[in-house]
Amino acid sequence: MSKFLKGTMILLAAGLVTRILGFINRIVVARSIGEEGVGLFMMAFPSLILVISIIQLGLPVAISKCVAEALSKQDEKKVKKILVVSLSTTVGLSIIFTPLLLLLAPLLSDYLFTDSRIVYPLLAMTPIIPIVAISSVLRGYFQGRQNMKPAAYSQVLEQIVRISLVAFLTAKFLPYGVEYAAAAAMFANVVGELISLFYLLTMFKLKKHFKFRKNFFQSVKSGKSTFGELMEVALPTTGGRLIGSLSWFVEPIVVAQSLAIAGVASSLATKQYGELTGFALPLLMLPSFVTYSLSTSLVPAISEANYMGNTRLVEHRLQQALRFSFITGALSALVLYILADPLMEALYGTSHAAVFIKFLAPFFIFSYYQAPLQATLQALNLAKAAMYNSLIGAILKTAVIFIFASQEQFGIMGAAAGIAVSTVLVTMLHYATIMKKINMSIHIRPYLFTFLIMVPAGFIGHYSYYQLLSGMDSNLKLIATILIITILFVSLTFLFKLISKEEARRIPLFGRLLLIVFFR
Repeated sequence: MSKFLKGTMILLAAGLVTRILGFINRIVVARSIGEEGVGLFMMAFPSLILVISIIQLGLPVAISKCVAEALSKQDEKKVKKILVVSLSTTVGLSIIFTPLLLLLAPLLSDYLFTDSRIVYPLLAMTPIIPIVAISSVLRGYFQGRQNMKPAAYSQVLEQIVRISLVAFLTAKFLPYGVEYAAAAAMFANVVGELISLFYLLTMFKLKKHFKFRKNFFQSVKSGKSTFGELMEVALPTTGGRLIGSLSWFVEPIVVAQSLAIAGVASSLATKQYGELTGFALPLLMLPSFVTYSLSTSLVPAISEANYMGNTRLVEHRLQQALRFSFITGALSALVLYILADPLMEALYGTSHAAVFIKFLAPFFIFSYYQAPLQATLQALNLAKAAMYNSLIGAILKTAVIFIFASQEQFGIMGAAAGIAVSTVLVTMLHYATIMKKINMSIHIRPYLFTFLIMVPAGFIGHYSYYQLLSGMDSNLKLIATILIITILFVSLTFLFKLISKEEARRIPLFGRLLLIVFFR
């Protein structure tokens, strides 16, 4: 099995576990602190992501790419220099921005978010900044070596720690107010990230191929050219990430201000935003572990193929990733659309956010498709083009949110409309950019057949839940319907040869199970 496929499968397995654990964590948080508490958490969280995007400077992707290229020339000295320069940069920036966020937290909560209680989760999350500064560099280093295990295992460990702490901490602080409980949930993330960092440092110490501390400062001083090489990839990537992070940072502010114009009280606006971003979006993003795994593996794999001038391999890797992403996205969108109400009721004890699921599920097929395109643009040194695409999408999203959310008849659905428009537009722009670069073939058959498969699978799933299994317990009926839709969809996928026998065989354990079931 190639390093690309092996790394992807490791990340797929870990990503599945991580997403499930992360989703369990979301459910625990939602049931512990309710829609309003989740709203406080989710309004503060984009500020953290913005600061992290700034201190990372796009370096994890740049490290992965540059390390892969250095290893293709067997230059371990260059690998060490890449790591030393990257760590010096991210740690230095974290020393600046951590106290800055602590100082600005009260101003942000009072004047931008229109809810002064957001200051508590903002303060609780700041210790995570220097931790992420180090762990993100180490993850980029391991991914550049196409050793996906440390990054994958660290993510699983992080989620286990979060789940272990979040229920305990929120229960302890909830009597003092929902804002303190939201801060406690945020602090559980800090502890999880810290334990994950300890694991990454241990694995780095065991696996490194050079003496890291020897001549450390000399490597920093002589690393000007290495810094320049990293920045060639990192700065455009940072631009794209910063645009996304800024867009996410501005989003709750625009939503809060727009809903205020529409006459919605600040506490209700916080609650509605919590339903959209804390209840609906995590469920919609749950299947993205597949696209994340593919994207993480694509950067070094395509960088290496592109560096060697193997355009055919670049296209093959991308087509493979896009096909898997689209099939996965189609199945998840189908399940979420048909079973939105019972899923929300079973997970959160309320179906208030089901309307967002039904509206956004068809558009999120484009979201699952977008991640491999973004990774390919970065690997092909087209991060600047990706940045411009993201900028266009962010501007349009903000405009749509403000125009519609500020009108009473649309309200919070205006925010959902902005997310949908931005998702579709950015995906299409990314695809068009790659087509210009590598003149990639368009294979209509897999996408056409996937849409055709969705029709019978969706019809039978709807009939099963609302007619055939109507007498069963609600939770058992939900699980049974999901299994029916999935089995039928996967069966038809193999019947129409959208996934080949050879591709299934390459997937450890899961592939063998598929082969037994469908190729017996």
